[in-house]
Amino acid sequence: MINTLIEMFSYTFLVRAVIVGLLVSLCAALLGVSLVLKRYSMIGDGLSHVGFGTLALATAMNAAPLTVSIPIVVLAAFLLLRISENSKIKGDAAIALISASSLAIGVVVISLTTGMNTDVCNYMFGSILAMSKSDVTLSIALAAVVLLMFVFFYNKIFAVTFDENFAKATGVKTGLYNMIIAFLTAITIVLGMRMMGALLISSLVIFPALTSMRVCKKFKTVTVCSAFVSVICLFIGVVISYVYATPTGASVVIVNIAAFLLFWTANSIIGRITK
Repeated sequence: MINTLIEMFSYTFLVRAVIVGLLVSLCAALLGVSLVLKRYSMIGDGLSHVGFGTLALATAMNAAPLTVSIPIVVLAAFLLLRISENSKIKGDAAIALISASSLAIGVVVISLTTGMNTDVCNYMFGSILAMSKSDVTLSIALAAVVLLMFVFFYNKIFAVTFDENFAKATGVKTGLYNMIIAFLTAITIVLGMRMMGALLISSLVIFPALTSMRVCKKFKTVTVCSAFVSVICLFIGVVISYVYATPTGASVVIVNIAAFLLFWTANSIIGRITK
């Protein structure tokens, strides 16, 4: 196993993928707890489809993918929040509306420019080869911003997650902190979808949170456990992908599924013992 890891990390592109992947999985897990508890977990899926559309536009314009994707996906996150809060189109319907529209636009743009080639599969399902040196630098910087902002606004995020109405009554600017959560989620989704793909990136948001909730009950312990589970699952998934030549994103998701089943089984056993 040690020899395999040494061989694996001798490749620069794998080192890049692991660094960015670990940072993105950590960010996604921390935000995922709030999103799942607020019943807004599918925002990751919606924003990833927007990201696919923006990557298609970047390809058509021969522009840097992250430079084009990040501002558009952030705007889409704010738009989703505004639509769900201030109109008759709520939550899941708003996400479905924007995600389907973005996906359709992306497919049309690609088909009219580069054609439906293997790059489309990389966008949809991810590619471990997708991270360039400049992408890694930008990703590390943005991931650091996400982590620092989450830690700085932790108490406010906790407040709007559990009882938004009470937090608003006590003077907390709930709209602002919901926008901060949406902003951080948008950045995380864009950074992660290059490796995980548009169809699989939402798993990094949902699975670690749901897994941790099987055995942990407090917000802080769920958040810490979720971060730990997410990082471990991503690393194991990348190693499996390297050893067995399987798609990276799919391998990470399968490991997350295994972790969820393991925690669920452990919770069931503990529940029976304590009865």
